Amino acid sequence: MRYRVNRGKGPGTGPFRATVKGVAAAAACLLLLSCSRPATPDASQRRIVAPENWGDRQETRAQVADHWLATLGSTGLTQLVETALENNQTLQQQALAVEIRKEQLVRAGSALWPSLDLALKRSRSRAVSALAASDAASVDLNLTYELDIWGKLSADARRANRLLLAEQASYAQARQDLAARVANAWLTVLQADRLLQLFQQRVDNARENQAIIESGYRRGLNSALDVYLVRNELNSQISRVRDQESVKVAALRTLERLLGQYPDGRLAVSAGWPVLTEDIPLGMPSDLITRKAGLVASWNRLLAQDAALAFAHKQRFPSLSLTASAGDRGNELDDLLKGSPFAWSLLGSLTTPLFNAGRLRAGEAAAALEVKQAEQAYLDDLYGAFEAVENALTRDDSLRQRYQAMVKAQENAIIAATLSFEQYQKGLVNYTTVLEAQNRSFEAQTTVIQLRKQRIANRVDLHLALGGDFDAAPRTDESIAAEQDVTDKDL
Repeated sequence: MRYRVNRGKGPGTGPFRATVKGVAAAAACLLLLSCSRPATPDASQRRIVAPENWGDRQETRAQVADHWLATLGSTGLTQLVETALENNQTLQQQALAVEIRKEQLVRAGSALWPSLDLALKRSRSRAVSALAASDAASVDLNLTYELDIWGKLSADARRANRLLLAEQASYAQARQDLAARVANAWLTVLQADRLLQLFQQRVDNARENQAIIESGYRRGLNSALDVYLVRNELNSQISRVRDQESVKVAALRTLERLLGQYPDGRLAVSAGWPVLTEDIPLGMPSDLITRKAGLVASWNRLLAQDAALAFAHKQRFPSLSLTASAGDRGNELDDLLKGSPFAWSLLGSLTTPLFNAGRLRAGEAAAALEVKQAEQAYLDDLYGAFEAVENALTRDDSLRQRYQAMVKAQENAIIAATLSFEQYQKGLVNYTTVLEAQNRSFEAQTTVIQLRKQRIANRVDLHLALGGDFDAAPRTDESIAAEQDVTDKDL
């Protein structure tokens, strides 16, 4: 998108009488000579890049479903997410950033109103040649108001408002990200626990095999090689259990940090695997632009930068200010406000930049480049959001097919391991064949656990990428405002 700026020249440097009539006449002349502010980015830019469907899918017309956390069917996970939303330090920082932006908006909007100041002064002075010192006291009430004839102050207020909306949307996105991170950390703990149980089961099986083989060795049925092989297998599995215990503790600590708690690795997590029964509605790609809070934040940052360009452009125009003051003078503070007539004054001032070594021009040029930079950042975020959805969809299909195949492979591997040990006891195969069959069974079961976790985690990532809301509670006014575009008349 392009921004066209027509630059005009202000009035000459002739004498100017500071009367309201003269100021108004000068302002009218300057208004006729003023140049138009830079164009605002068109909101339609957010829609022209969206495809009609996700990949080669045609069933994407259904609206994206919210409340995805409830579909996982775990009240324990829901409680963990609620705890994280309340205690997570990073999210609390984001909430405070929203409050800071609110105060900055108030500060920017206050420039549109007059300022009223009270000044009380008391002084004592003496000339070098004088014998006595003189006292002076004064009280003044000053009213200052800058007329926003070019919309410069309004542009700054629009910038602050857009930054607030961007911060609110960023906070909404941070809540969604945190819920997904807690869900994935919870799934990692479940996976670590299931693998630990599998490894412990493997140790128990190795101990049973050792007892059987050593008993056969003492009776002369098995060789010493088989004894050493089964002992090696047992020690290897015990080592793997100890390693997996540390993996589980590390996963618990990661989850505890997300909850805003001390990471002692003692959090009790016990739940079954969520069941994925059906595909989720994907919606249309164009829906993502307004649904995903991160994109709403990026768009508002672009509009904030556009308002900053308008402000930088209008900094080069003359400024018109009105100043009114009333006060009293006396020798002592007690003499003030005792019925003497107040002195008052009304002053209008017009200031215009004449020479600043190109500072204002460079500021405007830099602001224009920053708008282009913000536009590219928005497009990068937009295509990144599309990429995240497409990748999650591809992984969803791949993981489903891999999981189904590995479940069958696991069944076959378990049966093969059982048969190989039975044949070994009958003397049909050596113990090396048994170990190979058991290792294949073990690896198949391990892969099934990992794929199950990956499938559910990818489903969580897909919900997040689609802009689905995890929370079943009704949206707040702030979250609704973060998704809406506020026009200039709303300021």
